[in-house]
Amino acid sequence: MNPLDASASANIRNPFRPGAGHMPPYLAGRDDEARDFQKLLDQETILDNLVLTGLRGIGKTVLLDTLKPVAIESGWLWAGTDMSESTSVTEDNIATRLLTDLSVVTSSLVIEAAPARSIGFSGPGQAPQPEQTFNYPMLNWIHETTPGLVSDKLKAVLESVWPYVEAAGKRGIVFAYDEAQNLADHAAKQQYPLSLLLDVFQSLQRKGIRMMLALAGLPTLFPKLVEARTFAERMFHTIFLTPLTESETADAIKKPIEADPDCPLKVGAGSIKYIWNITRGYPYFVQYVCRESFDVLVQAIRGGQPLRSIPMREILRKLDSDFFAGRWARATDRQQDLLEIIATLPNSDSEFSVLEIVGSKSNKELAKPFSGSHVNQMLALLSEAGLIYKNRHGKYSFAVPLLGDFIRRQSEPPEQPSRLMMPPLSPVTLQQ
Repeated sequence: MNPLDASASANIRNPFRPGAGHMPPYLAGRDDEARDFQKLLDQETILDNLVLTGLRGIGKTVLLDTLKPVAIESGWLWAGTDMSESTSVTEDNIATRLLTDLSVVTSSLVIEAAPARSIGFSGPGQAPQPEQTFNYPMLNWIHETTPGLVSDKLKAVLESVWPYVEAAGKRGIVFAYDEAQNLADHAAKQQYPLSLLLDVFQSLQRKGIRMMLALAGLPTLFPKLVEARTFAERMFHTIFLTPLTESETADAIKKPIEADPDCPLKVGAGSIKYIWNITRGYPYFVQYVCRESFDVLVQAIRGGQPLRSIPMREILRKLDSDFFAGRWARATDRQQDLLEIIATLPNSDSEFSVLEIVGSKSNKELAKPFSGSHVNQMLALLSEAGLIYKNRHGKYSFAVPLLGDFIRRQSEPPEQPSRLMMPPLSPVTLQQ
């Protein structure tokens, strides 16, 4: 391998972008999900809304962002943002959230004359004037002057806007919210923002108003929707994002490099398979490992030094610190003991049960083994900490991707080696 000269090496740019919701340079393996969403947009009457779910790092936020232009090109308006915990504290908060997001896309809709609203009511404030638009003050005026519960007020706002949306030639409005697992009802405080959201949109859709929910969140999202309103099971089409296949991972690695005419590096099939085995096709980890490997390789090229292997152990140690350590610290020592037992199960990376944990060899070897009732209690606490989730009756899974690998790495002797040494992104060729 010959080193690049200074001017050539200066042009090499790392194309990989790991991060929370950062758009990758090439979105691999999500064509089927885009087609499913297009079918939802083609509905004449909204029978199915969207739930986009999966573990952290699987690409929910990125996919939701890519669905926005699909909706806009199909004639829909797109409103929404992240669903913060504060949004779901009260019914008034979620109403404010919806009005704020709606106003962004309706503030250009002109009310040419004071609309005669079918839901007759009167209240304080000035009546709409000619050339008034559906900006936030107008939406809030309709909301505040409508009698009834918060749900009645929200329905009045959305029903008032709908004729103008249709008149503007739009098919409908998508209300898209990321981190929607933060939605919750609070019976103790007599606040039901999640139920309110479901009730309002079901009512609108039954009247033929094309306003659709697109919710993205962790796997706990859909069970929460059904727990709030049983009809939610029939109200949503759920897309569970899975890791990339080996060929999709290859595209995610090769295409960003090939797209840069100044990049002299090529990635061989052996390196791609190695990265896929390490990352299991989780998009965030693919981006992370490739970014770090790319940096190591380019630094070696610029320094004129031969590079016989990528120090994958060191890269994974950095990943452990950046991604896993904070989550691991949420667990107590005893909870960490339980997670270590789970990580020894042969099916720990898919799903496991309380009986499998209690009956495992690792549990029986403890000085103080876990009982079934104790495991149940601790799994509930670990679920609250975001480390475990219950995916169906009696079955649990890690809520953090590759958490089992991280736990197993903690018990590896430091001198253990070299399954974590990857050859360079070879064959590496220099385009002269």
